[in-house]
Amino acid sequence: MRVAAEALRDDHACPVEAISSAYLGFAGGDAGIALRCAIADALSDLMEAERRTRERSRLISRGYVREAPQSGHGPAS
Repeated sequence: MRVAAEALRDDHACPVEAISSAYLGFAGGDAGIALRCAIADALSDLMEAERRTRERSRLISRGYVREAPQSGHGPAS
């Protein structure tokens, strides 16, 4: 949320206050709406982080499969 980012930039001393003020301002002072917006943003960020983690894990797994040594086909020791 751009408003939260701007509030963070303006208030380095207490990011929690800056974020809550930004959400309250966005919600027109309605604390319930502000809370719901903050939760929705947090869940969205969490789902995106989980998606990235799954993607990285999938790519890493594929890398191990591609680079696994093949028994009986390599040079003799």
